[in-house]
Order: sequence, then structure tokens, then C-alpha cells
Amino acid sequence: MTRVSLSEDLTDTQWLVELEEIGEEAGYFAPLGDHHAAVFDDRGQKLLFVSFESVVGIRSTADNGLPLGFSVTEDTNWSHLNLIAFRDTWFRSRHVYGFFDRLVDDGFFEDFDHVVFYGAGMGGYAAAAFSVAAPGATVIAVSPQATLDRAQTEWDDRFPQMRRADFKSRYGFAPDMIEAAEAAYLVYDPSEVEDAMHASLFHGTNVTRVRYRRGRSGAIDADLKDLGILPKLVKRVGKGKLTPKSIHKALRARHDHKPYLRALLGRVLAEDRPWLTAVLCRAVLRDKNIGRFRHYLEEAEAQLLAEGRRVPGERREDA
Repeated sequence: MTRVSLSEDLTDTQWLVELEEIGEEAGYFAPLGDHHAAVFDDRGQKLLFVSFESVVGIRSTADNGLPLGFSVTEDTNWSHLNLIAFRDTWFRSRHVYGFFDRLVDDGFFEDFDHVVFYGAGMGGYAAAAFSVAAPGATVIAVSPQATLDRAQTEWDDRFPQMRRADFKSRYGFAPDMIEAAEAAYLVYDPSEVEDAMHASLFHGTNVTRVRYRRGRSGAIDADLKDLGILPKLVKRVGKGKLTPKSIHKALRARHDHKPYLRALLGRVLAEDRPWLTAVLCRAVLRDKNIGRFRHYLEEAEAQLLAEGRRVPGERREDA
């Protein structure tokens, strides 16, 4: 289909009406109860990209105002299926369960050579949990929760609105649901304690944990979108070449990404580590002239000198 976009001036209701029209033209749009919907763009059977997002997330981050699948599969013959939550539900709904049950019964996922499930945070949980519907799929989950069942995650108090939600019934415990996946890549910041603890609950020879030190919740997903990394990873899945080594190589692009570098600087400043601050700033300034990094380099070097410590780059006999 031709490239489309939805205006940010639309109300959420108007946006959903417009998205329904786009879905009906491309494949289908299916309301799933009162709080979810699915939109499918049928482009071919080589690869299916399945994403899980919220209305707020889509409308606040997507340049085209559309679910992620529309941009990831742009200029390709890949199909995409987008699950959308109207509020923070973690996709825990009998209507969503029923939708995936129907897809399984119809052999929907069997029509594609490769299937990729993707999501971040709440969507990362859902990508892992519902991947069980497509054995052999690849899962890429950013900062996913394993479950929010209080008996298993009483240490995570970030989502009080979900304390009474049911995570014990069908598609409930995400680490169990990925057992049939060909590979599951969990991208998370190990310095975010709760995210690291959730990641530790995922086991299996098909699980690869990818550490991405960021220091700001939710920004990993934004980095992957801004840097255009997701289409590259999905393309590798289609060629059967996505490996832990290749995913780490692709993520090196963040070393030239200013938002990532600024977040990294903020973290070392918060930890009051002048030596590391100076090393980071020097490394960045070798390729980029960014005033903030020059300022903090000068401050860090002055602090090191005042403390009688060696400045990075000095020869020891000159210190």
C-alpha cells in the first residue's frame, strides 16, 4: 500500500477510525473487546512482524502516527500484525487470548517463512507471552516483564494498577511461553534493578540477554527506532542470520547517537566519577564537537587535578 500517516491533531477516537480504514484497505482491522485492537497489513508470506504497543506509545513516538509495523516493513514485502492496547493492560484480556487462539486454529502463522514478535516494556511481556502461538518464531523483547503476579514479583512495585490483574491463566508467565521460540533476545538495562530481575527469570538455551546500559526507562526502545536498528535486525531474521554477535554489532550504532551519549554522561555524572567522565568526554569529542561534553571534560579534569589525581591522557611522568 502507499505510504500513509495519521495526524497528531486527531483525537484518539478519530485516530482509531482512521486506522480502521487503513487496516481494512491493507488487510483487516479487528476490535478485541473494549480495550484492544489488531491491525494486519498483508504484504507477503516471507516474513511476519508482530508488534505490541499502546495507543499512547504509538501517538507519542511514531513520526507517521502509525503502529510500528508500518515503518519496520516499509519498502519490503513483509507482512505485519500490530496488537494495540488502549490503556496499560499488559494485553491480559480474554479477547486477546481468543484472537490468538483463532490464528492458531486457522494456521495463520504457518503461512509465513519467518515470524518476529517485538515489544518493549508491557509490549515486551506480550511479545514473549504470545510467541507461544507461533512455534519457531524469533522474539525481540525490550525491558520485558516476566509477569506481574504479586506472588512472584512482590519486589516490583512500579505498576500498582496491575496488582489484581490475572497473570496465572492462559499466556500468563512469559518465560514459559518462549520455550517454543527459535530464539528470544532480551534487551535491557542491567542498572535498572527491576528490569534486570525480570530478565533473570527468563531461562533456556534459546534465550540471549543483551545488556544495554541506558539509565533512563523506556529509552532503549526509542533508541532502536531512532537509529533504524529494528528493520536491520528483522532483515537478518529473514535471512536466518540474526545471532547474538550480529545483534551486539548492530547495537554499536548507539555509540554515535547523541541521546544515548547524553544519557551515558548523565549516569557517570550522577555517580560522581570524574575519571570516567573525562574518559567518556574525550572519546566523544574525538569525533564530535559537543559543548556539553567539552564543559564536563574541563570540570572533570579540574576536579582530578585538585585531588592530585592523574588526568586521562597524561603520561605518568608528567602527572
